[in-house]
Amino acid sequence: MSKISPLAYIEEGALIADDVEIGPFCFISSRAKIGKGTKIAASTCIYGNTTIGEYNDIFSHAVLGSIPQDLKYAGEEVELIIGDHNKIREFTLFNPGTVGGGSKTIVGNHNLFMGYVHLGHDVIIGDHCILANAATLAGHVEMGNHAVIGGMTPIHQFVKIGDYAMIAGASALSQDVPPYCLAEGNRAVLRGLNLNGLRRHVQRTDIDALRTAYRELFESGNPLQENAATLLATASSTYVQNMCTFIINTKRGIPFERAQS
Repeated sequence: MSKISPLAYIEEGALIADDVEIGPFCFISSRAKIGKGTKIAASTCIYGNTTIGEYNDIFSHAVLGSIPQDLKYAGEEVELIIGDHNKIREFTLFNPGTVGGGSKTIVGNHNLFMGYVHLGHDVIIGDHCILANAATLAGHVEMGNHAVIGGMTPIHQFVKIGDYAMIAGASALSQDVPPYCLAEGNRAVLRGLNLNGLRRHVQRTDIDALRTAYRELFESGNPLQENAATLLATASSTYVQNMCTFIINTKRGIPFERAQS
């Protein structure tokens, strides 16, 4: 049975599962779809064509699905799609996609978005990610799985962040961060592997392979993508292969300090 406050405003046509909780002063669009077990706290606004999966906790004053902050947007049909088991804290802002980016902003499962986090248009977030307070993602940013962004950190548009990567708080990231790496600073540069994150999920032998690969890739002084192609041809570790493939395919470049000649 739904637990919907009589003070919530829900437009006709919204599809809401039977056991959804909606607090007072919420607004729910006629095109919203909300899955079972989801809880929506007071004064949250869900606009437009927004799909929210099951068992999400959405805290007060979140704004989900309001039109993209893009001057090119002219009323086209766009979407925001949110998976299951996410925690979306107070005053967060998630925008839908734009036609130029595929028309969809997509959020996976089991993520934590702390207060004041902003997801711009056409952002894609994987699973088990953490975005700390006031992390702000510009349009077209892509994050893998188990990635972490520290508080007060802006991410430039079109940046890609690999699996298990971490961006430290109060950084500013304008280039791609490979899987398993740690970046920090303004502008952010690689500081090594995200060892704390890796140790929770990855076997020691694979971490050792990544350590060796990191040195070969970033400390040899040779061209990075050339290093990655050479290493990919011989690497037996799936983790090393993933890192090399990411580097080979980067469009914005990798932010690291070159070895001094």
